[in-house]
Amino acid sequence: MANEDKKDFNAMLHDNKDMPKFQIITDQKSIEKYGGSKMYFAPPIDYDRVMKKVPYGKVITVGTIREYFAKLSGADFTEPITAGIFVSIVAWASYQRSEDETPYWRTLKANGELNAKYPNGIEAQKEKLEAEGHTIIQKGRKNIRYYVKDYETFLFDLK
Repeated sequence: MANEDKKDFNAMLHDNKDMPKFQIITDQKSIEKYGGSKMYFAPPIDYDRVMKKVPYGKVITVGTIREYFAKLSGADFTEPITAGIFVSIVAWASYQRSEDETPYWRTLKANGELNAKYPNGIEAQKEKLEAEGHTIIQKGRKNIRYYVKDYETFLFDLK
């Protein structure tokens, strides 16, 4: 995201954009990729609620959150593009608040990858995760990425 210092991420967090909602997709490749045609859109505040539940020393991936929302809503899958955007909104909203922090740094991208779009980038996320006991590893020669070594995703009870 650009111009983060000029945006009110807490307002974005509470703008539900007519969500939650469902959409039926008809593109066969997408249906095969995601395992069905019923796609769910969760509002940004729902990502915040889930990310707040990840305890100290644990991590979760955006994919796990998407799976959780899909199961909870009865959808085949949760839309991936808005999921990535909303997780970043949660991070920046928390960063802009002086209280009621969301531990956004505990939410990773696929395969345990750190998120460069979080406030102060990968280095800040790396520092926070290492302070909680995680080991961060670097992979790649040209396109260097950082991952939580041997990450184990925090799972929710689906009630």
